[in-house]
Amino acid sequence: MPFPTNAHRHFGSHLIVPEDLSASDITAIFAISQDLQTAFEAGHREVLFPGRVLGLVFEKPSLRTRVSFEAAMVHLGGASLFLGEDTGFSSSRESIADFGRVLSQYVDAIVCRVKNHESLVQLAAAAAVPVINGLSDYCHPCQALADIYTLKQHVGSVAGLKLAFVGDGNNVARSLAVLCGLLGMRFALAAPKAYQFDSAFCAHLKTILPAADVMETTDPVVAVEGAAVVYTDVWTSMGQEQERAKRIAALQPFQVNEALLKHCPDALFMHCLPARRGEEVTDGVIDGPQSVVVQEAANRMHLQKGLLAWMLGPTRPLDAR
Repeated sequence: MPFPTNAHRHFGSHLIVPEDLSASDITAIFAISQDLQTAFEAGHREVLFPGRVLGLVFEKPSLRTRVSFEAAMVHLGGASLFLGEDTGFSSSRESIADFGRVLSQYVDAIVCRVKNHESLVQLAAAAAVPVINGLSDYCHPCQALADIYTLKQHVGSVAGLKLAFVGDGNNVARSLAVLCGLLGMRFALAAPKAYQFDSAFCAHLKTILPAADVMETTDPVVAVEGAAVVYTDVWTSMGQEQERAKRIAALQPFQVNEALLKHCPDALFMHCLPARRGEEVTDGVIDGPQSVVVQEAANRMHLQKGLLAWMLGPTRPLDAR
C-alpha cells in the first residue's frame, strides 16, 4: 500500500490549535492513519522512522496521550523521551524559549501537555522541530482528531453529520467545534449559559470559519436530536478542583444518561476519558451498546501515528516491506 503522495508537510510545522490544519490536511492524516492501522491489525508495524526521537514534555498527568504517543513512536521504529517537571519546563530555571531551542537539538518532534496554553505557544515559537499540542487548557486537537477519525470509521463520510456535546464547553468541545466546521459537520453544545463558549472563542470561530454550523442551547434534548455522536467530558477538569461543587450543581441536568439517548437511538456515544461515572455519564451509557469509548481511546494511537508520519514525512513507502 503506497504512502499517500504529497501527504506530509515540511519538517518544522506545528499543531497547536485545530485550525492549524485544513480539511485536506485532515483527509491526508486520516488516510495515513488508516493505512498504518490496517497494517498494524494485519501484524505489520511500519518502521518509518528508525533513529528518530520524540520528546514528551508534560506538565499534567496522562494515560492516553502519553502512552499512545510513546507506543506510536515505538511502532514507527523510533523512540520517545518522557520529560517531566525535573527538566524545568515553564519554571524559573530557564525561559521557555531557551528550553525549546535546546530541546530541538536533541529530538525530532515535541509533544507538549501544558497547564497554560500560552506556554505551548511560546515553545512552538522557539522550537526548530514540530510541536504538537498534547492538551492545553484551551484545546486538545489530537483528541478531537481521533474522535472524528473514529466516527469516520463507523459512517464513512462525515460531512453534514451532527455532533452534540453535552456539558462544559471546555478545551475538547472547542477543538471539536473547530474540526466540525472544517469538515462541514454540524456542532451543537448543550450547557448552562455560564458554561457555554465565551464570546472571544465565538468571535474567533466566526472569523476563521464563517460558514460553520455551530449551535448553543440550554436544552440537551434539542442538542442531541438528529445527532450522529453524543459526546461528553468531565465537568471538572484538572486545575478546576476548587469549582467542583459549583460545577456539579450547575451541570447535573446535563448528564448523559439512558433517558437522553432515547432521543437519538442511532447515535454513537463518545467520551475522551477519564470519566466520572455517575456524574457526566451513567454506567448504562458508557458501557452500553452505543458507546465507542474504548475504540475512540485506541484510535488515539493510530491517529497520532498518522499525524507523526504526516508531519515528519516517510523514510520509505508503506509498500516497501
